[in-house]
Amino acid sequence: MTGGSDMATGDDVLGAALDWRGQGVGVALATVVSTWGSAPRLPGSQMAVAADGRFAGSVSGGCVEGAVIEAAQACIAGAAPKLMDFSVGDDQAWAVGLACGGRLEVWVERLD
Repeated sequence: MTGGSDMATGDDVLGAALDWRGQGVGVALATVVSTWGSAPRLPGSQMAVAADGRFAGSVSGGCVEGAVIEAAQACIAGAAPKLMDFSVGDDQAWAVGLACGGRLEVWVERLD
């Protein structure tokens, strides 16, 4: 991950994605589609990720962003869209820092 973060609102996230696309930069969008228990963000929360590593918004308040950014950059490079599931009992969730006791699903897709 080479870029910086902008903890933007929903409108700002989409605005950043449109700006980056206008600059010819590949972009992916990650959206929280569901949560259970104690989760850091509500469904509908979004994060835009640029191919160069910049990102705007948040899907988890920081605890799973790294894994989501990696998946987003893979989508930008041509991988299929992906539904990511993070929960406290999931080894990946512990590895990336989701220790809030909840569960969230994040849909990651390239914007064309």
